Amino acid sequence: MKRPTACCAGAAWIAAASIVVHLSALSVPNPTAVDAMERFLARPASAHQYQGSRRLEASGSGRRGWLDVQTSFTSVSGLEYEVTAEGGSGYIRNRVLRSLLDEERRLIAHGRATGVAISAENYWFHPEEINEEGLAVVRLEPRRKDRSLVRGQMFLTPVEGDLVRVEGALAMNPSFWVRRVHVVRSYRRIDGALMPVALETTAQLRLLGPSALRMTYRYSHIDERPVSEDDRP
Repeated sequence: MKRPTACCAGAAWIAAASIVVHLSALSVPNPTAVDAMERFLARPASAHQYQGSRRLEASGSGRRGWLDVQTSFTSVSGLEYEVTAEGGSGYIRNRVLRSLLDEERRLIAHGRATGVAISAENYWFHPEEINEEGLAVVRLEPRRKDRSLVRGQMFLTPVEGDLVRVEGALAMNPSFWVRRVHVVRSYRRIDGALMPVALETTAQLRLLGPSALRMTYRYSHIDERPVSEDDRP
């Protein structure tokens, strides 16, 4: 068996070194992404009072269901909702859609909203790059296993550091029967307030196959002020 010549060994070392340098360069965060992340984290978290409506739709194992609800939130009363129209599978409506609203209401009532916020108390943050949308990408790593935390990425406006979207997998499966839960939460600034405007999830149900859920938000009042028609989602 021939031994590699010094020339070949040197070439191999140079090639390996160039790969290491290239990978190291990829790991250096974009300064604009760092700045956007710092602006986001420096902004105090605030829960805005609102009145509005939501549309919830879900499907799975050949069944579909939907709800239209009127919603309101204040720091005193928490989340309140009233179903104004509904259709499709009763199981989907009651066991999935109403359960989602009840869980949100329970988290707020028990003061757990801060425990699932996108904050340094709940996540480690790793700024990465500016993507093709022109948004700053920051990797999210949950500090603990929690079914309300997301392991994935958040996307921020590069100048203001406003949250645009969160994407990823739940840090912990909600139950033995539900796995591979992928979440996309979208946000928008409405009359100056940063508000959620859409939630989309997909999951794999054991024995039943894939499922999907979508919830969209509309607001009529934020912080007791009417939302202009042009600024409604």
